[in-house]
Amino acid sequence: MVNNIRIYSDFNLDQKDLNSIILIGNFDGLHSGHQKLFKEANKIKKKLKIRVGVLTFDPIPKMFFNKNIRNYRISNFSQKKKHFQEYKIDFLINKSFNKRFSKISCYKFIENIIYKKLRAKYIFVSNNFRFGFKREGDVNLLKKSQSKYKFILKNPKPLIKNKKIISSTLIRKLLMDGKLKEANSLLSRNWIVEGIVQKGRQLGKKIGFPTCNIDLGNYVIAKTGVYAVKVKIQNSQRYFKGIANLGYRPTFNQKKILLEVNLFNFSRNLYNKKLSVEFIKFIRGEKKFNGIDQLRNQIKRDIKLAKKS
Repeated sequence: MVNNIRIYSDFNLDQKDLNSIILIGNFDGLHSGHQKLFKEANKIKKKLKIRVGVLTFDPIPKMFFNKNIRNYRISNFSQKKKHFQEYKIDFLINKSFNKRFSKISCYKFIENIIYKKLRAKYIFVSNNFRFGFKREGDVNLLKKSQSKYKFILKNPKPLIKNKKIISSTLIRKLLMDGKLKEANSLLSRNWIVEGIVQKGRQLGKKIGFPTCNIDLGNYVIAKTGVYAVKVKIQNSQRYFKGIANLGYRPTFNQKKILLEVNLFNFSRNLYNKKLSVEFIKFIRGEKKFNGIDQLRNQIKRDIKLAKKS
C-alpha cells in the first residue's frame, strides 16, 4: 500500500505534523544514499511513534543562483513525490526557493523555521549540507544548536560504493559519461525521464521508424546516443520495449537536444500523452551518417541490440 503524503508549500504545518522527524535536502534522484537516510528515519518513527517529513526546495538552490544551469535534474517533482511515498514519508514541504528565502540567515533558519515553525524533534541532513544566507550554516552549527532548540541532529555517514561517495553529483556525471549501468546501480533503479509527447518534424516516420518526441525540460543531459528503453504510457501499467535516441540528430543538422523514442510493435497516436521512459542500456554514441540509407541500416542494427537488452 502506497503511503498518502501531505504536501505543504510553506512552514504552516498541521498540528499532527509538528514535533516530527525532518529530513532536509534536494534529494535529487532519491539514490541509495538518500534511501539509507529514510530507512534510519523510519526506524526512529517506528520506535517513537512520530511522523517523518521532508523539507526540499524548488528550484534546486544551485539552479536558482546560476540561471545558466538548466539541464541538471535527475528526477522531476512527480517522481520525487512517488519515491517519498514509497519510503513512507508522511508529509513533504516543497519550499519555493526565491530571493527572499535565500536571504534568511542560518541562525534565523534554525530559530524561526526548525524550532518555532516545525518544532522538529529530529533533523536529518548530509555531511555537506549548507544553509542560510551565503551558505553560512553547516552541520557544525546544527550540532551546536541542538540543546538550545530542542532537536537531535542525525547526519549518518555517507554511503560509499567502489571507494566513491554516492551522491547526485556523481550520478549526473555517470549519466553524462554514458555510464548508465553504474548510474542505475547507484540509483538502485533504472533512470527514468518523464515527458509529454510533442509533434515534431516527423523525420523518423519518413525513414521508417516513427518516434515519440519528448522535450527534456530540466533533466540532466545524459551522453548523447542510442539507448535501449522501456516505456510506460500515462494511466497504464503496461511497459513497451523500445529504442531511444537522445541528441541533436546531426544527420539532419538539428540544433535542439531531443529525446526520440521508437516503440516496438506499436502504432497508436501518443501526441500529448505523458510517457515514462526507463533507460535500460547505452548502445552507442550519436554520430553523423552519410545519408538516410546509412542511418536506416544503423537503426536496424541498434534495434536488434535493444531487443536483446
